[in-house]
Amino acid sequence: MSAKAVTASTRQTSPGLRRALAGAAVLVLLGAMALDTKVVRIGSAGDVRSVVFSAIDYGKSEFPKVQADVEARAADAVTVATAIAKDRATAEKEYGVPAGVGPVISVKFSGVVGEGKSGIYKVAVDGLPDTLMVRVQTGPAINGTELRDATGKITFGQFTNQIEYQDAGSALNNEMKKEVLAKIDTGTLNGKTISVVGAFKLVNPKSWLVTPVRLEVK
Repeated sequence: MSAKAVTASTRQTSPGLRRALAGAAVLVLLGAMALDTKVVRIGSAGDVRSVVFSAIDYGKSEFPKVQADVEARAADAVTVATAIAKDRATAEKEYGVPAGVGPVISVKFSGVVGEGKSGIYKVAVDGLPDTLMVRVQTGPAINGTELRDATGKITFGQFTNQIEYQDAGSALNNEMKKEVLAKIDTGTLNGKTISVVGAFKLVNPKSWLVTPVRLEVK
């Protein structure tokens, strides 16, 4: 066979050979992908959708636990105030839960509602010194993470990131609004006597901003 014939034959078969090799490579790749593919059944432990954080669901499930814990921890406001005035460090250890810049303390009290602004009302509590201002926030905006931090059982490590951790605090506040404050006409509290169980962060011992877990109008 002449050199020209061999060259012509090679030119005729090379495209076919290349296609065959390409097809074989595709089959090998598909086989490897099949071996590396994991089938996840909907609703199974491997279904990532089942572990996506839902703030609404978290608030519904966890607020009753937080509410019960705060009520169990709550000490009389006069007792707490007296202890803080006597020895703040000792009072923080006895009544508080560590939470960053200041501990969160659970308290209970009854008092007469005074002037309010943006849903935050001053409350005059018998037995407390005039130098101590007690306020209760009733919404519509509930600020702070006192409910999240009050028990010491909800920690950053339980969440994927800081956003989820913050959302957990907001979720508890929102659920409290639905379960506690929605039953009360918070716009007409001035002059009325209320009974409160709630939590506040001790930063300024002369000013408490209490987030309630229970609020009743007498």
